[in-house]
Amino acid sequence: MAADTSKPLFPAAPHASLLPSHGNANRLSPEAAYWRNFRSSTLDTGSTAFSVTHLAFSPARARPTLAAAWSSAVHLFAGDPLAPRPKVTVCKDAAAYSPSFRCDGALLAAGDGRGVVRVFRVDKPTAGPLRTLSAHAAQTRVVRYPEAGGDKVHLLTAGDDALLAYWDVPSETPVFTVPAAHRDYIRAGAPSPVDHNLFATGSYDQSVKLWDARTGKAPALTFSHGASVESVLFLPSGGLLATAGGTTVKIWDVIGGGRLVHSVESHVKTIFALALGKMGATGETRLLSAGSDGYVKCFDYGELKMTHSMRYPKELLSVACSPCGTVLVAGSSKGDIFVRRRKKNATEEEEEEVVGSEFAWTMPKPEKQALKPSYYRYFLRGQNEKAKEGDFVISRPKKAKFAEHDKLLRKFRHKDALVSALAKNNPRSVVAVMEELVARRKLVRCIGNLDVAELGLLLDFLHRNATLPRYARLLLGVANKVLEMRAEDIISEDGGKLRGCIRNLKRMVVEEIKIQHTLQEIQGMISPMLALSANRLE
Repeated sequence: MAADTSKPLFPAAPHASLLPSHGNANRLSPEAAYWRNFRSSTLDTGSTAFSVTHLAFSPARARPTLAAAWSSAVHLFAGDPLAPRPKVTVCKDAAAYSPSFRCDGALLAAGDGRGVVRVFRVDKPTAGPLRTLSAHAAQTRVVRYPEAGGDKVHLLTAGDDALLAYWDVPSETPVFTVPAAHRDYIRAGAPSPVDHNLFATGSYDQSVKLWDARTGKAPALTFSHGASVESVLFLPSGGLLATAGGTTVKIWDVIGGGRLVHSVESHVKTIFALALGKMGATGETRLLSAGSDGYVKCFDYGELKMTHSMRYPKELLSVACSPCGTVLVAGSSKGDIFVRRRKKNATEEEEEEVVGSEFAWTMPKPEKQALKPSYYRYFLRGQNEKAKEGDFVISRPKKAKFAEHDKLLRKFRHKDALVSALAKNNPRSVVAVMEELVARRKLVRCIGNLDVAELGLLLDFLHRNATLPRYARLLLGVANKVLEMRAEDIISEDGGKLRGCIRNLKRMVVEEIKIQHTLQEIQGMISPMLALSANRLE
């Protein structure tokens, strides 16, 4: 039987369910839509000869402030959008690494290729370092301030010499050091978000160690990642720790003794950085990982699943997200800093606009609840009430006003504080400043940095007050130190006024010695008479 050729072998129009999907944008998941709602741009670093090894945002929420380690300096960017600020020159002939902001965002610490760690003021990045910490013999790749507890005086550092140091920053001395904390380079470190005494380190020897600053040199916990560790990061609860090495990100339960919770293998090349990203829409936090394959991966550690991927044109070495979650930055091996800023959708913009039409509807204000003794506001009522006639008013104590030298001491401007106190000509204030400088071990340096006019002020003060009994011991020691250190300035041609001050000081000391001899003679005459009168009374 011949086949019927009047009908085609297949239907001319296939069924719609058989057609492949074309990836309609409306079918995106809410999280993918959120991350795609970021505008992309690039920050200018000036050259592509160096890598952006580390990125860090200030924890202060006033406005985003970004620190990027690039070449021998730390570049600062601030504002929304991010705009360049004066850079912090860490070292002139070595690379800068691992910038870290203090918990209040006022100070910035960074290491360099020579093993020196320096602390700078963020509001005055070009003023030079406030503190210099020297203990390492190789590159200092890990510099971390504590995040929890408002700790502003301690700092964790580690480097390629496998040395771990925990510093007391104001005194520039280490609280403790561990010379062989790992068997290889230490390239990763993170403080705990719940306890300022706990921190973790990761090394190229594939090990991860948890340290407690209260116990010192022995690690509290040790486990192996299975590859060279490039980054470690505590999750917000403080009980989970994420480690990155090779192409794997692993999550560990540190409270449960280092138990492996989950392992993620989403990159095809080495992962170099981890960061936490806050989703502004829901307030949830995601774990971000950046690798040399040019991808930033978003991981939901609550559901233990990968939620989104972002592709970049170059290899990535660092990643960071602002505390408010509106700015995401990634640093490349070619010196580029890629920025993604979240843009508001039409719905959010419409909600912010004030609708002025007659059909506008506003949410009615909720009725105020009656205050009860179980409410905190119950105990704050009446604080803004103004006193009426006949009321008895208890005045608040006035706020103490600090003198100029006290303000300068708080800013660590030691020489300016000493000169300010000398200009006021108040012996009590000057001696108090000197005693504070002695406690800080800065008085000798201040004397050496005084110019001729300021040295004249100091010598005039010593001439007037060095023989006062309550100040004599300190001021005579200062006078001897001035003569020892500044003899060349006094002898020089421009030191005529200084030599006059020295002559007056010498004359005053000679007169004081004569007075002391006279007093001793009088004491010698009176002592026998007192002893004789005491015998007669007996």
